[in-house]
Amino acid sequence: MKRLLPILFLAACGKHDPAQHAGPDLPSVPVKVQAAKWQPHTATEEVVGTVRSKLRAMVEAKVSGRVLEYTATPGAMVKAGDLLARLDVQEIQAKVDQAKAMLDQANRDFDRQKQLIASNATTRQDYDAADARVKVATAAVSEAETMLGYAKVTAPFDGVVTRKLADVGDLAMPGKPLLEIEAPTALRFEADLPEAILDRVTMGAKMQVKVASISSSLEAVVSEIAPVADPVSRTFQVKLDLPKADGLRTGQFGRVSVPVAEVKLLLVPKSAVMKRGQMELVFVVKDGKALLRLVKTGKSLDGQVEILSGLEEGEQVVISDVTKIADGQPVTIQP
Repeated sequence: MKRLLPILFLAACGKHDPAQHAGPDLPSVPVKVQAAKWQPHTATEEVVGTVRSKLRAMVEAKVSGRVLEYTATPGAMVKAGDLLARLDVQEIQAKVDQAKAMLDQANRDFDRQKQLIASNATTRQDYDAADARVKVATAAVSEAETMLGYAKVTAPFDGVVTRKLADVGDLAMPGKPLLEIEAPTALRFEADLPEAILDRVTMGAKMQVKVASISSSLEAVVSEIAPVADPVSRTFQVKLDLPKADGLRTGQFGRVSVPVAEVKLLLVPKSAVMKRGQMELVFVVKDGKALLRLVKTGKSLDGQVEILSGLEEGEQVVISDVTKIADGQPVTIQP
């Protein structure tokens, strides 16, 4: 290590004197090299967001009544039309009974009017009035029975119950949610984008989303862009459809990479870079010898790493067996 320090000092200064650190004659080592070169890259800005279900609903009662029974609990899978809760609606049952009684009376009056009109013992006006009363009473029964049916709260679609917002004995009424249900199969990513980068996002565009529980990035498609900004945060909500992936669940935290500009990066393979403590080093082939060079790296991209300083375009960088080479050692470049 003591011998390496002056070498690194010279490397940092951009100077190389092979005669000083070649030492005894070293054997030539076959190596593979690759030229450092500028490559186009899309610069991105990461924006945090949340995984949510595309289809979710707050289920409410359409009529008022005490909750008698809950048949669905959080985490339960339900089908469309399955019973979720049942309400106590005795007053609606009374209206149904009343409407049926009125219909029964109207039918008897109409039957009597039919007999009387056949013998010309009543007027056509009385007959039509009896017929109208039957129709009104029939509609009243249908309305009351429909309201009675609302005493059974059912699932609007296939999904999973995520939250229970009331208990048995609570008063249910329109506008007061009883539970929350969502479809776990169709998921999307929702993020609030600053207005400065909103123009970089278009409908149907594909962007990469990273979620902690998923090892690789997910390719999401922009499906919705809010037309107006939030007046407090000055951001626009953007929704992206996510592909199916194991381990993906609603409520998870994630980041979406929004492309903001096209740039060029000086890239070399990751295998060329060595780390010694806080220092990053590469071997550059010059005049048939491998010379240590102190560099500073940036982003890692698909097996390559960005070089911020220490290299110039076109320099030949050793990409194989870098740990087996000494500074100033002769090398033979392999094809």
